[in-house]
Amino acid sequence: MKKLILAVFALTLLTTACEKSKNEIADTNVVETEPTIEQYGYILNDFNVIRDTIRKGDTFGDILFANGVSQDKIMEVATKFRDSFDVRKIGIGKPYVLLNSKDSLNKTQVFIYETNKVDFAVVDFRDALSIYNSQKPVRYEEREASGVITSSLSATMEEQNLSPYMTDELANIYAWTINFFKLQPGDRFKVVYTEKFIDDTIPGGLQEIKAAYFEHRGKPLYAFKFASDSKEKLSGYYDENANNLKRAFLKSPVKFSRISSRFNLKRRIKYYGFKLRPHRGTDFAAAIGTPILATADGVVTKSERRGGNGNYVKIRHNGTYETQYLHMKARNVKVGQYVSQGDVIGWIGMTGNTSGPHVCYRFWKNGKEVDPFKEDTPFSQPLPKELHEQYFANLLPMKEKLDCIVF
Repeated sequence: MKKLILAVFALTLLTTACEKSKNEIADTNVVETEPTIEQYGYILNDFNVIRDTIRKGDTFGDILFANGVSQDKIMEVATKFRDSFDVRKIGIGKPYVLLNSKDSLNKTQVFIYETNKVDFAVVDFRDALSIYNSQKPVRYEEREASGVITSSLSATMEEQNLSPYMTDELANIYAWTINFFKLQPGDRFKVVYTEKFIDDTIPGGLQEIKAAYFEHRGKPLYAFKFASDSKEKLSGYYDENANNLKRAFLKSPVKFSRISSRFNLKRRIKYYGFKLRPHRGTDFAAAIGTPILATADGVVTKSERRGGNGNYVKIRHNGTYETQYLHMKARNVKVGQYVSQGDVIGWIGMTGNTSGPHVCYRFWKNGKEVDPFKEDTPFSQPLPKELHEQYFANLLPMKEKLDCIVF
């Protein structure tokens, strides 16, 4: 009996040892395969990959010649394919990739130049020379955010880890209805927006705001983006009643500036012995070189330098309204030129009679200078009634999303 037990035990040990030996042999035969890396439409494993950026003094020819490409091929790219890829326009700081052959020559077979985060140009030197433009795959993800103003809109965005472009977009959407120089602590906002991702994982920044809610001084203001599929192709932001949020005039000719002096017909200045010196404009202080924007569509009637006005521009918007912009560093428009709302017409400066960099913004109504902040300027055209059904069908789910966001 003891002999039988010993025999079974020995057999078990032998079987276990054999199985262990087989596993060890199997393990030694396992070959780890390199993961396939695909980008720009190429399997990068097939090449020696060099990534770099254009530096000062670099030229397309120098980069490629140093990597084994003949002068004839370089010249062919530069002369025959200029419409697809202009080698003269490669910019300092732009990334590029060289896909070189996996042999002793290490010669460039493919050159890839990134125009921006999404677009890139490809020059393929293999076989017949080919040049084309393409894009990295992009996906859009819908997201939600909210915030309560503590000191400024931009500071709140930073606290919420939101893109600084969100500040600009909200300012643009509500530029005609909210004075962003006068936001109050406690004002708050909600947004439904899309964020862009490049190559599926690389954040590409804010794509668009689809809907927004801004509560300013206790007054709620909704904004819904809408683009019609009608022949007119209307596009813009409208409120919950289909009213256009865009007014005929912007609140300010400068983004994120501050008012340093208001319209005041009873102003007296100590320096001038407290004599009456009316101020017929509103001064917006900002750094020299800050863009000055046309506050509404119109035609330029003056663009010159004269006396205390310095460099200035005057725009007629219609038979009722005119605006004027003084003390520019430089002007960007000519007399007779048509400008659209938001166009850059010049830059903040200190020309003429001024003690600091600013633009003096003057506003005429029926030939009389008035305070623009006390004027009930007209709205742009509301959404046509024939588009209301389509608009409200899009609005309802977005409004529900906004209302469900908590601060």
